[in-house]
Amino acid sequence: MFGAIKRLLEPAETAQPIKGQKQIDKTYGYWRIRTLYSIFTGYALFYLTRKSLTFAMPALIADLGFTKGQLGLLGSILAITYGVSKFLSGLVADRSNPRYFMAFTLIATGLCNIAFGFSSSIVLFAIFWGLNGWFQGGGYPPCAKTLTHWYSQNERGKWWSIWNTSMNFGGFIIPLLAGGIAQTLGWRWAMYIPGALCILGGLWLINRMRDTPQSIGLPPIEKHRNDYGSMKKNEDLDRQLSAKEILFTYILTNPLIWVLCIANFFLYIVRTALSDWMALYLVESKGYALLGAGGIVSWLEVGGIAGALLAGWSSDRFFKGQRAPVNAIFAFAIICATLIFRAIPAGYVSLDIASVAFIGLCTYGPLMLIGMAAAELTHKKAAASASGFTGLFGYIGSALAGYPIGKICQVWGWNGVFSTVTICSMITFMLLLFLCGMGIKRSPKLQPAMAG
Repeated sequence: MFGAIKRLLEPAETAQPIKGQKQIDKTYGYWRIRTLYSIFTGYALFYLTRKSLTFAMPALIADLGFTKGQLGLLGSILAITYGVSKFLSGLVADRSNPRYFMAFTLIATGLCNIAFGFSSSIVLFAIFWGLNGWFQGGGYPPCAKTLTHWYSQNERGKWWSIWNTSMNFGGFIIPLLAGGIAQTLGWRWAMYIPGALCILGGLWLINRMRDTPQSIGLPPIEKHRNDYGSMKKNEDLDRQLSAKEILFTYILTNPLIWVLCIANFFLYIVRTALSDWMALYLVESKGYALLGAGGIVSWLEVGGIAGALLAGWSSDRFFKGQRAPVNAIFAFAIICATLIFRAIPAGYVSLDIASVAFIGLCTYGPLMLIGMAAAELTHKKAAASASGFTGLFGYIGSALAGYPIGKICQVWGWNGVFSTVTICSMITFMLLLFLCGMGIKRSPKLQPAMAG
């Protein structure tokens, strides 16, 4: 069985080239749309299982008597396993067929969610939530690889940002789905139903997705659109890189990727602290019911959709593919958005919704662009690994928004939580501003091995 799975995960072979430019154009048009909606739907489903616990938290506290610190510990475990897996999955995904890699990990995370729902002890919760995080890490890298192979440099900001809104759609649905189910059927069903949807979604991905354009007889996207970016026209686009070459030649020696990693670390503290603890804050500090708090938190994702699309479009349109200036602008706006949200007194529902949406807009812009920038500042065949490497640092930061934030809340209250968020936002802004000062233009001197 393992041998069969290994063969499925191997990159698909180059197919017989399609003849005729008209047929090539038609085939490319069809598969680019099909590829986009496939990875969009698949990644949105990953969010159903990743965030289901967040909106079952209040019910878990009431039903099993867990403390905020214990539930925060589960969040930290998922963040750590997810971050490590995201990086390692990137190394594997760059050398695998994303069609099966993404599908298998989606099915596995669904099974972990269902197993969590059957459990009652903190030990079993930690095991299944840790495994969930591990398989969750296999969702992003195949998407990064797919986007790099099917969409070229001067258009990628638009396509990547459209795909990136999948996490917002998933994040928008899960508060209503899990929160509503937990309130009516109990928290266990809030784990079962998202898990079952992910299993079905994984089977659907196997039917919908394919590997690279070359695997179905199309030319590389750079050749098709005559858009090579910093690549050379005569470069061998089909040559596979070894894991050692990807890691030591194209990632660890790139100083720009290291700065992106550190910025992502602090950004994810902010993002996770706000998204994971906001519902509980609204219940405890502003008197909302659980379902009402979940509905307001959903607007974080609505704003995130606008933020991701705006960031991708503006970086293509106004900065000619440079992501650093847009990242810095959005990071500064996060500071302002958080202060506004905190200042709104209880009882102003419309203002709460507007401020939460504004936080989402400001946060999801750099969340999307940092991973994209990392993919573009390295070799095309190392894109998933580079994005996964920044993701590793991001989810180490996310882990610090689990148990540590829970303890900060217990000891210093919500003032301590929001002070921590503000400080981390400021550090993120300064790091991204530093990248602007470096004048990133895909300089061969700074990125000697960068090829796409």
